[in-house]
Amino acid sequence: MQLKIYNSLTGEKEIFKPILEGNVGMYVCGPTVYSNVHLGNVRTFLSFDFIYRSLTHLGYKVRYVRNITDAGHLTDDGDVNNDRFVKQTRLEKLEPMEIVQKYTVDFHKVLEMFNLLPPNIEPTATGHIVEQIELTQKLIERGFAYESNGSVYFDVLEYNRRGLNYGELSKRNIEELFANTRDLDGQGEKKNPQDFALWKKASPAHIMRWNSPWGEGFPGWHLECTAMSTKYLGETFDIHGGGMDLKFPHHECEIAQGKACNDAAPVNYWMHANMLTMNSQRMSKSTGNYILPMQLVTGENDFFEKPFHPSIVRFCFLQAHYRSVLDISNDAMLASEKGFIRLMEAVKLLQSITPNDEKQSVFNLEEWKNKVYDALTDDFNSPVLIAHLFEAVKYIFVLNDGKETISTKDLEDLKSTLNALIFDVLGLQSIEENNNEKLDQTLNVLIELRNQARKSKNFELSDQIRDRLLAEGIELKDGRDGTTYVLN
Repeated sequence: MQLKIYNSLTGEKEIFKPILEGNVGMYVCGPTVYSNVHLGNVRTFLSFDFIYRSLTHLGYKVRYVRNITDAGHLTDDGDVNNDRFVKQTRLEKLEPMEIVQKYTVDFHKVLEMFNLLPPNIEPTATGHIVEQIELTQKLIERGFAYESNGSVYFDVLEYNRRGLNYGELSKRNIEELFANTRDLDGQGEKKNPQDFALWKKASPAHIMRWNSPWGEGFPGWHLECTAMSTKYLGETFDIHGGGMDLKFPHHECEIAQGKACNDAAPVNYWMHANMLTMNSQRMSKSTGNYILPMQLVTGENDFFEKPFHPSIVRFCFLQAHYRSVLDISNDAMLASEKGFIRLMEAVKLLQSITPNDEKQSVFNLEEWKNKVYDALTDDFNSPVLIAHLFEAVKYIFVLNDGKETISTKDLEDLKSTLNALIFDVLGLQSIEENNNEKLDQTLNVLIELRNQARKSKNFELSDQIRDRLLAEGIELKDGRDGTTYVLN
């Protein structure tokens, strides 16, 4: 099976051909650690965790690099008051690196809660100031950048004059970009309105600052990713990922910096995860349609009727393709919980299935596996993959009822395939055994009470217990060896 990846640069699915056979270099833009990681960020990082897990499962040796932005992050490439770290230090009355530490810890804690694997390398912007200065010097020497009043800017017009194409990723026209540029603070230092900062001169109010050939300052946002990705993955590497919101200007600027420095495209496959909405509306603090990841898990919010286990949240997120908009709601989360419980119940039931090597099964395991891996290799299509998993779930419940059979060989193959896909690739986790044990104990008490009612010929109470449990999604099954239950 050939892996196909949708390349945002070409707008097409392409057969994946790694630079070094059997190996993948993947860089994903990480968080800017000036505040709590929000749910939309989690969706992006979870998408690339699934992609990382899938590549590994498919046999690739992956070097996964995801950065931490812990230096000045100017939203408008100019005014120090737009620096997110400066704003937060004033709000919380903390030193910049205290802000960085506080929210880096929060970021790791949240991602660990949702069972995201750590990257192989997690470099920081402040740990690569030297490399960023060297890149800036190289761009100046090659005529793609210029110094102005202690700051250094990338010359976008010069880049296009040399036959290169600023706007190729976002499909934007440079003339339109120039026409639509707002008059921002600091624009007077630039030759062209769309030139972007590689290095900014630090004003007296700016706390984070480093020495450079152009005076004290700090790196521009776009430069750090070029510095770190090329250091750890090479001048051209396989995959660069991030949220859709980073396509322009951040990733556009990365392409320009890479081509200007090294005369080569920095990335072969650009991948972008789409946005997360809640109740069909954009998540935003200003509108109040906003929730932190931890609030979804603890239930401390006004949008969801109950708390949801992190694995159920993860399962919900993976039911949408990474390139599709994902909308979460109370109903969507309840449906995901129901599906998750059924999936885990099937995995549990599979352990107690007795094989039968004498009768041929109607379930074609090889055909099913081909469909599963077709979905996985078709641009990591998690919703189709999950749909195929539930075909196997249906079969497992039929097996448990004794209406179908499975051979010893197929049973072991099905067990190993399901475990690999559910736990290794999708990254789902069983809900704590303690909770399952309490559920077992509670249901066993109810089953015992029902059995006593039946012995006493109190069929009204017996049926009431059965029907009430069924209404809650718990089906009692009376068999030769006693009564068991199934979560539907």
